[in-house]
Amino acid sequence: MFGRRAPDPDDENGKPRPPLRPSETPYGRTITAPDRAADADSPRSTATGSPAAESGPSAPSCDRADAGRPGALRAVALTCAIGRRNIVAGADFSIEPGETVGIVGPNGSGKSTLLRVLAGVTKPESGVVQVDGQVLHALRPRQRAAAVAFVAQDESPPADMLVSEVVALGLTPYLPPWGLGAPSEQHRVAQALAAVDLAGFAGRQVHQLSGGERQRVLLARALLQDTPVLLLDEPTNHLDVTHQLELLTLMRNLNRTVVAALHDLALADRYCDRIIVLHNGCTRPPAPSAEALTPEIVAEVFGVDAARVQHPATGEHHLLITPREAR
Repeated sequence: MFGRRAPDPDDENGKPRPPLRPSETPYGRTITAPDRAADADSPRSTATGSPAAESGPSAPSCDRADAGRPGALRAVALTCAIGRRNIVAGADFSIEPGETVGIVGPNGSGKSTLLRVLAGVTKPESGVVQVDGQVLHALRPRQRAAAVAFVAQDESPPADMLVSEVVALGLTPYLPPWGLGAPSEQHRVAQALAAVDLAGFAGRQVHQLSGGERQRVLLARALLQDTPVLLLDEPTNHLDVTHQLELLTLMRNLNRTVVAALHDLALADRYCDRIIVLHNGCTRPPAPSAEALTPEIVAEVFGVDAARVQHPATGEHHLLITPREAR
């Protein structure tokens, strides 16, 4: 797991190691979020009746009944457009609380466009997005930010920002203006960075980071945001294979609903509960990977051959992709 790497990340069979026990990470399924112990020095603890406190959601708290609770996400007759061109039409699906769902499709099929609408960043051409029964685009900005966290593809924070400042933005929906800086917030930022294997990076500037490190900083920000739904657009971009597997393991162990656009079909097959396939503007309903990524569907959508092969050591079945000319 990020920030808690064992000496040998894989077992003797070459299989990703199992998730850490809840006591080992603040981001396990049965542990809701980073430590949120109240701090007497925090402006939040004494500010009452301020406009920000009245209009925005309350700060995350382990005392909340819904702290870290995964949310239900639903798209109803959703059409997504860029300009006047419809990219995704008539998307209709439901994602259950706590599911990890992958979105796959060829380049240009609308994965990023769909995710931006699901995140409330852009409005749909028609249809609605619901989180726990609430229409997402009808919520105020702070309410949306407390419902859905989104890590965009190739997002680049300002180069002169400190890593800790970028991650701390995840607390923005819950704090009054200029409310950051109390020891409790700093502790949560440190926890989020440790969870993505970036302990000790808080004082670095963004321009000093590699592409993969920047990606993990943005994931730490989303973890700190502690929303019921987490949306990730190509989260494994720029990551080496070790951090790809660790990120996806972390993604599966979060106590929230996760939807991720992925290019690697084998990773989507291994780490997602269900998969949505985008093709020619249409969305196939979410289905288990064995149904969503059949050889026939993979050939039709991606133009490559697919087969399920059994690992000789573990006995598990994996999706093997080969080019057509290899036959």
